[in-house]
Amino acid sequence: MQSRNSRLNSSALRGAVDLAAVKAAGEAAQKAEQTRAERARQAATGDGPALADHPLVLDVTEETFESEVVQRSAEVPVVVDFWAEWCGPCKQLSPILERLAEEYAGRIVLAKIDVDANQLIAQQFGIQGIPAVMAVVAGQLVPLFQGAENEANVRKILDQLIAVAEQRFGIVGTRAGGGEDAAAEPRVPADPALEAAHEALDRGDLAGAVRAYQNVLSDRPGHVEAKLGLAQAQLLQRVEQLDPQQVRADAAGDPKDVPAQLRAADLDLVGGHVEDAFGRLVDTVARTFGDDRDAARVRLLELFEVIGPEDPRTVAARQALARVLF
Repeated sequence: MQSRNSRLNSSALRGAVDLAAVKAAGEAAQKAEQTRAERARQAATGDGPALADHPLVLDVTEETFESEVVQRSAEVPVVVDFWAEWCGPCKQLSPILERLAEEYAGRIVLAKIDVDANQLIAQQFGIQGIPAVMAVVAGQLVPLFQGAENEANVRKILDQLIAVAEQRFGIVGTRAGGGEDAAAEPRVPADPALEAAHEALDRGDLAGAVRAYQNVLSDRPGHVEAKLGLAQAQLLQRVEQLDPQQVRADAAGDPKDVPAQLRAADLDLVGGHVEDAFGRLVDTVARTFGDDRDAARVRLLELFEVIGPEDPRTVAARQALARVLF
């Protein structure tokens, strides 16, 4: 099952493949920041409900998606589980997610969406197969995985999500039974140049983000976070104006059309279907020669940067690429 959205704004349910909404993503981040500031004020004054008072696992509908997912993601990473009653793998995965949501005790919230009862959400997120699991952090969509995963892998993915939410957005959730002991540690002062790049990306200024990340890398060529940010910004630039249906038709119509395969791989990755993106490019490398082969290989390396070198999917794809090349 595939999701074709890259980022989420407060109107994310307008279209299944609204990649042009990248430019409006800053509105969601700003809204999330305002909500986060209000929650901080309430926590300081004792006014308003504590996060720990909210359920950690909840069913979400089309009517409650905005408040329970988008707005709540300003306070805590919201993991979204797309499922259905008839789905066998969902019955294996959902209990794992529910158990971990309780175990993590407020560091994440699990939002469950029945795709049969909420077909509009499923259609507008491009859900074509389940289970599919995503997260929303500060109004931004973070694809996690599709298909059933074992508990160890799910735990690792959630730990990575929590780390990104804290380091990138300052969102740490609140442990159940909160209070002073549950308060977050003060954040290390941010790198101003890197923060400028992140802010440009968050508000949808992709060209500005690319320049800002490149500035960081010109001073510190090995900066891992800047390399990741640059790869993400460049990817979003490439897909921003694409017509996904046309791209996929072109790629399906001619497997030897290398530019079409590159565009389709970008869409795969933006939608969170990482294995499809990597597999498409490995296959393209295998069937091409010369400049075409090099173009596919270079794009695959660029997408490795987006996912990260230690990710098991990157490791597996690197091995597959090596087998094709050597």
